[in-house]
Amino acid sequence: MIRRPNSTCAMCGKSIYRRPSQIQSGKVFCSLICTGKSQQVQKTCQICGGVYIGNKRTCSRGCANSARAGIRYTGERAKDKALTNSLLKQKIAKLRGGLCERCGEKNYSILQLHHKRERWRDGNDTPSNLELICPNCHMSHHLGFRLFEK
Repeated sequence: MIRRPNSTCAMCGKSIYRRPSQIQSGKVFCSLICTGKSQQVQKTCQICGGVYIGNKRTCSRGCANSARAGIRYTGERAKDKALTNSLLKQKIAKLRGGLCERCGEKNYSILQLHHKRERWRDGNDTPSNLELICPNCHMSHHLGFRLFEK
């Protein structure tokens, strides 16, 4: 059954049929494309003042480069947690022989650092608070099992 158009698309103006309840609920669109276009938020570029759509701060790479002009780089690395943890693991391994402290696992590459007192409980990264253990012992500890207790 062909329906006569009873409304127009809020984006493109195309004549379309929609149920009365859909018309009462607000704007009516002819397709998902028009619906998506209506939901896009236009932003103003900080550099050139142009209008664009997206989640960036500027409208183009050229404006982004202009925004970075004058920034002084110190050459210092940002805080790198992965590097810090790797160095800490090496330090603990040298102190304690590079084995799992609970089961004696020899594969250094899988060993993990475990905090005896968690950081959120005011624990710290001192060697006395750290333990080098394998993933099996680590999970069994956090799940409440003590498999290889000394």
